[in-house]
Amino acid sequence: MPKHSETKTLPYAADDMYRLVADVESYPDFLPWCAAARIRSTEEKADRKVMLADLVISFRVFRERFGSRVTLFPEDRKIDTEYLDGPFRYMESRWAFRDVEGGCEVSFHVDFEFKNRILQGAAGMFFYEAMQRIVRAFERRAAELYG
Repeated sequence: MPKHSETKTLPYAADDMYRLVADVESYPDFLPWCAAARIRSTEEKADRKVMLADLVISFRVFRERFGSRVTLFPEDRKIDTEYLDGPFRYMESRWAFRDVEGGCEVSFHVDFEFKNRILQGAAGMFFYEAMQRIVRAFERRAAELYG
């Protein structure tokens, strides 16, 4: 059951970083292994926006679609994602953004497990490197948009 957590300080506004991560439809433009993204539905609530989204992940011979519920909390600058359907047994992630002197603090946590033991084993072998590549992709995208 791979888990990854990290907190970084980046030289951008918390609102900008929140918007970048909340823009799920743009993920194929910059995230490694993300072949497609689609928002199935959006529902506005009092303090949050809930999106049902599909991502297609493609890595070598592996190509899977998975659905998730993405809950955006704009006032708190937090984003929670929970798995709905696809190749995982479970998956959840959390993002939090906070302005600090010189930029913002970005906290990210992901925890997941594949249903398929072979995929789970493969994920375990390259998980840390994959998480580093994904985090760097968000950083590069922020530099392109806000740098």
